[in-house]
Amino acid sequence: MIDFPILSIMTFLPLAGVLVILATIRGDDEIADRNTKYVALYTSLFTLAFGVFMYVNFDGSSAEFQFVERSSWLKPFGIGYHMGVDGISMFFVLLSVMLTPICIISAWDAIKKRVKEFMIAFLVLESFMIGTFCALDAVLFYVFFEGVLIPMFLIIGVWGGPRRVYSSYKFFLYTLLGSVLMLVGLLVLFAQTGTTDIPTLMANPVATNLQYWLWLAFFASFAVKMPMWPVHTWLPDAHVEAPTAGSVILAGVLLKMGGYGFLRFSLPMFPEASAYFTDLVFWLSVIAIIYTSLIALVQEDMKKLIAYSSVAHMGFVTLGIFSVTTQGLEGAVFQMLSHGLISGALFLCVGVVYDRLHTRELSRYGGIVSNMPRYATIFMILMLGSVGLPGTSGFVGEFLILMGTFQADTVIATLAATGVVLGAAYMLMLYRKVVFGPRENRDALSMPDLNKREFYILLPLVALTLWLGVFPTMITDKIAPSIAKLVNDYETHLVQAGLMEPESKIQLAQLEMQKAGENN
Repeated sequence: MIDFPILSIMTFLPLAGVLVILATIRGDDEIADRNTKYVALYTSLFTLAFGVFMYVNFDGSSAEFQFVERSSWLKPFGIGYHMGVDGISMFFVLLSVMLTPICIISAWDAIKKRVKEFMIAFLVLESFMIGTFCALDAVLFYVFFEGVLIPMFLIIGVWGGPRRVYSSYKFFLYTLLGSVLMLVGLLVLFAQTGTTDIPTLMANPVATNLQYWLWLAFFASFAVKMPMWPVHTWLPDAHVEAPTAGSVILAGVLLKMGGYGFLRFSLPMFPEASAYFTDLVFWLSVIAIIYTSLIALVQEDMKKLIAYSSVAHMGFVTLGIFSVTTQGLEGAVFQMLSHGLISGALFLCVGVVYDRLHTRELSRYGGIVSNMPRYATIFMILMLGSVGLPGTSGFVGEFLILMGTFQADTVIATLAATGVVLGAAYMLMLYRKVVFGPRENRDALSMPDLNKREFYILLPLVALTLWLGVFPTMITDKIAPSIAKLVNDYETHLVQAGLMEPESKIQLAQLEMQKAGENN
């Protein structure tokens, strides 16, 4: 398995699909558009097949990076080509390769202009997403991490709604500004350590006096990407103006890159700074949960409501991450994956009714349960998953996060728990108005139910929402070793810094070994 470059194949296969489209398809007529769609779809499905192969052959009992690839072909540029996945990153790769073909199919009839360019942008975006979660070199990570901005900027700016140009520039400038500080942090990190190898940096945190500044530099990028309050204002505009497929991939994968960055950089590389700034993150997260939930309650635009709910759900994620407990971290990873499935499916549901009525205003809908029973059923399951009903994947993530946060800070966990109640309020309000509201709009009552294409792209997302709610060990068992190693290394560094009392014999032995080495 080590000799088989599966991660490189998955990363660059979408770009190969782009080359095929550019080299073989000419013109912009109906036949060319159809051929472009099929090339993009087959490319994404082949990439998904490799992702399934990776999952099947992944050793869930190991905390080490697997399918590791090293090459010197980027050495002249000062970058180490180093790829690999552990239990955490592997699932984000799977999420990326699963949502991409769903997005392509969802855009099959919705995108009518510049079809070739749209499919190329999506394949490039998939390549960068996979590379972000596989990169084990900090510079390579940064290239992929920032690379996703370009195709997403085009997807919103070219194929979006009436205010697409404003929203695309706002999205681009917000995320780019935060990442400039991250680039400065990377340069300082390299100057101090002489390496950009992520596993090496994770095992050897930088000096304490630098950690605080570097933590803030990386935090600026990851917080905007999540997005955390108060740098979240780009998200509702981007979601409202983006085409349905763009909203799905934005909520499903791109928002998770910030959380992944916290797990891969902030906690292991800057443990003392992470402990110092924990209270700040906790309060920002609680404000995000409560404040954006209240805003969601008064929204009349379906996409805006779901967008604000995403900010609230990401607030739970940052709580779980910075609780640095086993339950909290497992819950944070699980919640990101669950939110990727549920929010992506909810945006698809919005797209279904928007394609029929060409409006997202709640007041224009009502009573569609009679003419769209299949849609009402699927929408109900996803709504309950977003609320966190037991038996759905949303419950598992939120429950684990609150358990972990209670261990770290009871007051914060209590305040965060109010977000569960508010989440139920705005999602139930959304469902009532759309599905059971007053039957006043005849156009809404004449909308046809889900067609086969719409039904079959929603079915796997609904099935996974229910399946993972009943059998969460499919994820938790494979991420557990990586989470345990992350927690142990974090606590060990804090013990060595004198910020925590050793709670285990292993940590005590490591501390004694370090002292013995210093004396020698």
